[in-house]
Amino acid sequence: PAFLVKDPGLNSGFMITQYSAASLVSQNKQYATPASIDSIVSSNGQEDHVSMGANAATKLLKITGNVLNILAIELFNASQALHFREPEKTSPVLETFLEGFRSQVPILEKDEIMYKHIAAAGQFLTEVAIGKMEEKINHNNY
Repeated sequence: PAFLVKDPGLNSGFMITQYSAASLVSQNKQYATPASIDSIVSSNGQEDHVSMGANAATKLLKITGNVLNILAIELFNASQALHFREPEKTSPVLETFLEGFRSQVPILEKDEIMYKHIAAAGQFLTEVAIGKMEEKINHNNY
């Protein structure tokens, strides 16, 4: 359904999460501008690289944080979308992955404050071990 939620006329659903992801992607494009385009010469032109290096590192840290949030939002959205495809199933690996994910991030029936779910999705992504899921699937003989 529109906005990945029941009653899309009453609920904004996942439209807001898509706005958030788009904003983070836009911010990453701004952070990705090379630090070297803005260099201030110091120490008679011998130390200008020092001022660029720290700025590049802090921009990279912000970018990686944004990427984690973007992936968390996209996983949250995908889980919700797959819910509306049920009773159809995806692959055993993805079903196991979704089972673990949905134990921490619920399927939403109506509008809620999303940041808590996005944070839980990000936490799930930092902790998930895909290799362990594959072992579980192989052990269960899917």
